[in-house]
Amino acid sequence: MPLAQTPPIRGKGRPTTRDSAATSLGAILNLIRSGRATTRQELERESELGRAVVADRLATLADIGLIVESELGVASGGRAPRLVQFKTELGCILVATLDQSALGVGIADLSGRLFTEHHEAIDLGADAVSTLQRIIALFEWLIAKHAPAMPVWGIAISVPGPVTEGDEMPFMVQTPSFLPAWEGFPFLETLVDRFGAPVWLRSSIETMTMGERFAGAGQTTRNMLFVKVGKRIGAGLIFEGRLYRGGQGAAGLIGQMPVQMGDRASTLDSLAGSDMIAREGLAAAQSGKSPLLADTLRRGGDVGAIEVSQAAQSGDPASMEILGQSGRLIGHSIAMLANMLNPGLIVLSGTMAQTNDLLLAAVRETVYGESHPLVTRDLIIAKSQMGSSAGLVGAAMVVVESLFDPGCLKDWIALGTPLAHPMFLSLQMACAARSDGITALQDQGVNAPGFPSTSRSLP
Repeated sequence: MPLAQTPPIRGKGRPTTRDSAATSLGAILNLIRSGRATTRQELERESELGRAVVADRLATLADIGLIVESELGVASGGRAPRLVQFKTELGCILVATLDQSALGVGIADLSGRLFTEHHEAIDLGADAVSTLQRIIALFEWLIAKHAPAMPVWGIAISVPGPVTEGDEMPFMVQTPSFLPAWEGFPFLETLVDRFGAPVWLRSSIETMTMGERFAGAGQTTRNMLFVKVGKRIGAGLIFEGRLYRGGQGAAGLIGQMPVQMGDRASTLDSLAGSDMIAREGLAAAQSGKSPLLADTLRRGGDVGAIEVSQAAQSGDPASMEILGQSGRLIGHSIAMLANMLNPGLIVLSGTMAQTNDLLLAAVRETVYGESHPLVTRDLIIAKSQMGSSAGLVGAAMVVVESLFDPGCLKDWIALGTPLAHPMFLSLQMACAARSDGITALQDQGVNAPGFPSTSRSLP
């Protein structure tokens, strides 16, 4: 009697049918969500899947509740096709930007589009508890006003300085080091426990770069260099449509690049940042080299980078030279990056760059003069038009890209929500266990009264 044959052992790297189905479900959802395919015919062409498979996956996505297929598209010789659309109203995204002196908050749908945003002054040097209290109160106010029936699918916080963790797993599992005074404070854990949603922290330069990529000048390019000019000068890089974070999440610290101006050699931050502009402006006012700034000083006004920029815009020669020097040094550093990276677009941001064309002109002149002709042939150098909205939009896109990354998506798509992702459920339990700091916040009254009255709804 022949021995029963043992079924072949599945290879280690061979996907199961369930894995394969989840992968194709995710691929089709991302085609719909990104707008690359909006009809069944387009989905068949873009996904390279057969008609029966596409129909089956669409039926599954519709049953789960992630898509809707109702509106009619434009006919092309026959019957008008039905449009397949992702249901962006299934959940909402909470976002915040933390700066040394300002706090911005917003709420977005699952496409990353902001419903509204609010900005106010804040002292980030204050204790972490009061800052987190204010963020939670504002988040709850936004939810009550704009999305009372929507579950929160994710939260992203833009913070000053690099965030050196967060790429190893789909979700951040603990608060990374980003402010020395907040070391050990359960910032992320408190938000996860309070809102029942995953939280991401990213540097402000990264979120601003993402905002410019998806809602600003970078929408039509896949390779972009974003440069913010302020007290510190930082850069963000979009490579092949995605944000490049570097090995430790610290890509773009160009303010540390060495530069030289005359007989002075130092970092780009020291010789071209807003502190240098303010310092040189004050010296020009005190020496009388700038009559306009001297008059400002004589009347008891401050002479800072903003005043120098305004004086330069009014035609003050000394102020124009100060901004020109800053622009040439920044342009020199950008030219080196441009020759190496060959971006299609360079965007300048920050108060100095967005309120004064002189700095932009100096950067352009230097970059075009010091870069290879092939690099500058189609290169566009422009200033950001997004202002304070860039960081909020970019933070929303951090959540969107993380949740719908194929590696994360395949583990929750059949469940209909990322809040049911097995790894996030484990994270939630771990965050709930760290309840000491959370209880302390609740005891101090997180739901503080006094909601702002100056929020601005976006069109």
